[in-house]
Amino acid sequence: MANQAADRPRVGVYPGSFDPPTNGHLDIIRRATRVVNKLIVGVAVNPSKDALFTIGERVKIVEQEIAAIDHGLSGRVEVRAFEGLLMHYVRDVGATIIIRGLRAVTDFDYEFQMTGMNARLDPEIETVFLMASESHQFISSRMVKEIGVLGGNITSFVSAAVAKSLTARIAERQSSK
Repeated sequence: MANQAADRPRVGVYPGSFDPPTNGHLDIIRRATRVVNKLIVGVAVNPSKDALFTIGERVKIVEQEIAAIDHGLSGRVEVRAFEGLLMHYVRDVGATIIIRGLRAVTDFDYEFQMTGMNARLDPEIETVFLMASESHQFISSRMVKEIGVLGGNITSFVSAAVAKSLTARIAERQSSK
């Protein structure tokens, strides 16, 4: 008799703020589709972070980035905004896997704690870690924004479209001060 869990499609959630989405995020999205049949990129509303882009803008930017790389991803990857506890969201969308990207040992410590807490909240949901590719290990949205604000070149960390949007948003914010 076949295992019922094995017969269900594997749905995963890759959560994050994606402010802005980096080449590292896109690498994890591409690679996560090898692990799950359907991937939901959960763009998080996080009131404790000062986002440069609104939630709607971030969802749209991630959708455009996925469409640009496609490789058959558009039919298997969905981008949605979410708010609240990740475990509630994962259950609500019918996922059983959380995808997390790891860049360095410092990421592991935080993610290890989160995985333990999430397992206590719902032991049926697994967390799968994907190591950042060597060329993306040092990229973070926070650093990309900081480099952009200080006038540095961000084109090797994000796509050309994201670099253009980010540069424009930084200029808007600086001119309104």
